[in-house]
Amino acid sequence: MANTRARLEVRQAQAGDVSGIAALVRRVYEDMPAYTFGEIRGQMNNFAEGCFVAKLDGKIVGYCASMRLAQGLAFSPHDWDEITGNGFGSRHDPTGDWLYGYEMCVDPKVRGTRIGRRLYEERRALAERLELTGIVFAGRMPNLSRFWRRVEGPEDYLDKVIEGKLHDPVLRFQMANGFEPDGVMKAYLPEDKKSKAYAVRMVWKNPFVDRDQPTKFRLPRGVEQVRIATCQLQARQVKDYDEFMRGIEYFVDVAADYEADFILFPELFTLPLLSFAEKELSPQEAIEALSWYTPKIRKALSKMALEYNINIIGGSHPTRMEDGDIHNVAYVCLRDGSIHEQEKIHPTPNEDYWWNIKGGDSIDAIQTDCGPIGVLICYDSEFPELARRLVDEGARIIFVPFCTDSRQGYLRVRYCAQARAIENQCYVVMAGNVGNLPNVGNMDIQYAQSCILTPCDFPFARDGIAAEASENVETLTISDVNLADLSWARAEGTVKNLADRRFDLYHIEWDGKVGKPAPDGEPRGHHQHSEPLGTRTPGGG
Repeated sequence: MANTRARLEVRQAQAGDVSGIAALVRRVYEDMPAYTFGEIRGQMNNFAEGCFVAKLDGKIVGYCASMRLAQGLAFSPHDWDEITGNGFGSRHDPTGDWLYGYEMCVDPKVRGTRIGRRLYEERRALAERLELTGIVFAGRMPNLSRFWRRVEGPEDYLDKVIEGKLHDPVLRFQMANGFEPDGVMKAYLPEDKKSKAYAVRMVWKNPFVDRDQPTKFRLPRGVEQVRIATCQLQARQVKDYDEFMRGIEYFVDVAADYEADFILFPELFTLPLLSFAEKELSPQEAIEALSWYTPKIRKALSKMALEYNINIIGGSHPTRMEDGDIHNVAYVCLRDGSIHEQEKIHPTPNEDYWWNIKGGDSIDAIQTDCGPIGVLICYDSEFPELARRLVDEGARIIFVPFCTDSRQGYLRVRYCAQARAIENQCYVVMAGNVGNLPNVGNMDIQYAQSCILTPCDFPFARDGIAAEASENVETLTISDVNLADLSWARAEGTVKNLADRRFDLYHIEWDGKVGKPAPDGEPRGHHQHSEPLGTRTPGGG
């Protein structure tokens, strides 16, 4: 008799599950906002062990997300946005002694297959394995609005459900799975109209742990080494495309010989392709000429990433989009053969005025074999909310390709990049152009001092600089960084910038389209600039 494959699979969520989870959430919560892809990626990246999916016949039909929290925070008054870091699960504390569940959904079409029970069992097994005190979450009470006129308030409703006088399917299911009600939470989820924004704190205590007082776990100082190369590239005249690419391949080859995991090239590193034009091109002609090379650049970088076994962050390159606009795009070519794009969100006044470059409308972390990373092209590093979103999605390294003409412009980018490293407790890598290109507009002079920046705390270099190039010299700068140091600093460092955010006072509200492609025909965001000072400077930074 032939064997058959298992129809049901319950396992830890993976990066490839994001779209399936998003579709499930839309089916389950038709009356509430759905997650963006970025939020789901953040939930996994911030605590992969706490996210589980159930797949039935190859389709995701169940999902749950959780994180570790200290008892004081888990049991304090809060709402859903505050406790989850606006849905990203970014308040996960690896030293917390409670497992906090903030998402549990099951496709209503598969009721009767005990998907929810299986997901709760995965949570319990995780809490037991980690020797946590227990599990806590805020449970919905969807029949509250239905019985509102028959009760004296949410507490009375809860009492009647416990006594069996009223029926609530969610609360009954949770109590049947060993969770005990521990009071009503007000204004927990305003979008939950059926529960009138109320929720019930549900608690399960680990029977294998006996402690009267909460404990704080210590995070061991582990090693998660990543080697990073940043290329400070000389802008030089070339005779053709092949000569230019040979120069790029040389630095990729050297970085690969040093077994680097990443190499970063500068913003607009392809501008030397204009140097063999018969005459100096107008700004519009120059951008058109560069954009023509886009398919060849993508193909060449991806080929090198595969052959040299290195992840290449291709600085940035002007690209004509499907709607006809020109965007400044970083092509991230990974050594597994995949190609990712990150558009510059904020064009500088010069880019906008002289080249008519438009800003992109989406920013997300990129999954790599060394964990999630982010890219902020030059001026974007001066907008703190962009880096914070990338880190909320799990990015631990942010790459900043830049192009600046003067020391003042360079320092704007440098100081902001250092601030992003400190406030987000992440690594920030910078790479810029040096030298000049006669007869190429916006490349008359360049100033750069490429570097690898760190947070400022005991595990890191004294000045927050892991490595730094000499000013205005073509070179490759290489350094090892320990990603585990970031985890330790976030949990047990001298300061804890991420953990200490006041979510009860402020948060960033992102447009729902961020993290997903914009609907067809919808215009891209664009900020109008007046004529900038100077006609021959890149205006970077």
